[in-house]
Amino acid sequence: MNKTLVAAVLLAIASLANAQEVVKIGHSAAVTGPVAYFGKDTENGARMGIEALNARGVVVGGKKVRFELLAEDDGGDPKQATNVAQKLVDARVNGVVGHETSGTTIPASKIYHQAGIPQISPSSTSPKYTQQGFNTAFRVVANDVQLGQALGRYAVKEMKAKRVAVIDDRTAYGQGLAVEFAKGLKQQGAQVVAREFTHDKATDFNAILTKIRATKPDLVFFGGMSSVAGPMLRQMKQLGFNAKMMGGDGICSDEIHKLSGGAMADGQVFCAEAGGVDAACRAALDKFRSDYKKRFGIEVQINAPYAHDAVMTMADAMVKAGSTAPAKYLPVLATIQYKGVTGPIAFDTRGDIRDGTITLYTFKGGKRSVLAVTK
Repeated sequence: MNKTLVAAVLLAIASLANAQEVVKIGHSAAVTGPVAYFGKDTENGARMGIEALNARGVVVGGKKVRFELLAEDDGGDPKQATNVAQKLVDARVNGVVGHETSGTTIPASKIYHQAGIPQISPSSTSPKYTQQGFNTAFRVVANDVQLGQALGRYAVKEMKAKRVAVIDDRTAYGQGLAVEFAKGLKQQGAQVVAREFTHDKATDFNAILTKIRATKPDLVFFGGMSSVAGPMLRQMKQLGFNAKMMGGDGICSDEIHKLSGGAMADGQVFCAEAGGVDAACRAALDKFRSDYKKRFGIEVQINAPYAHDAVMTMADAMVKAGSTAPAKYLPVLATIQYKGVTGPIAFDTRGDIRDGTITLYTFKGGKRSVLAVTK
């Protein structure tokens, strides 16, 4: 063997030795359609996590790895979500951050479970997601049971609501949240005076709003997204129906003011985000928000920090397990203790976050304003 050939072989061996393993993290959310601003928010948050890991130079099992984000659009549609899930499984992703809504997360979770791929949702709140018995399913936000109880408590004790109308959009998220809110309301001694339904693409609410107005509620609770709540507020104003509105994280976006056509009054809308931090963690979250704006030129909507932390928690489990293989790091993920920008992250036996916090907001000048952070 001549010297040139020997040198080439040695160079090839050295290149293989130094080659980085590519770790593929899937992300799926609605980045098109009426709630695309929520989906793009989580995608951006996940991307910031990937960029932070690669800048750090993560080593897993003695080998340097490079993380790659495989971002897919599920359109907020359950059928499309299952197609996307299969696509990510076929791409041999090492883990998944997503999906965005409960209606897409729940059907997709079965596909990930069958493939043995860990999934962390940064935003899905339906209790059903983690009640399926899938050891691959986790979430980094509180669930609707916690949200419903917190909102019911606040509605009665702080807002002094006694007569409440409840509307939901019939999605897994909206219906589930409305049910839990009604339970929380009943525990506090208030009365549901009207129960109505719409759907997640509705634009005309005059019939149900007219029926509800006749019951003279103090408060209207809406289980659904701001893309529906905004137009609903506009039509409430047109009907001279000035009740306050309350909802979950689906309406907890500054976009709701724009979507209402400016009809939303200051202090009219109250919402809860399935997350939040106490004073001790505020600086880290504020820095993330500042870095996000510098990176993308826009403000965080809601769940970008949770998507970021989902990526970082997954990577931390890989490092501690010494492996990027899903079967190897999954048991470590189940018992992980990670300090994220959204606070401490640890999961219970179902995959729900332990000691999840709730942040309550109202809106002033079209912008969210924090009312309280609670458990």
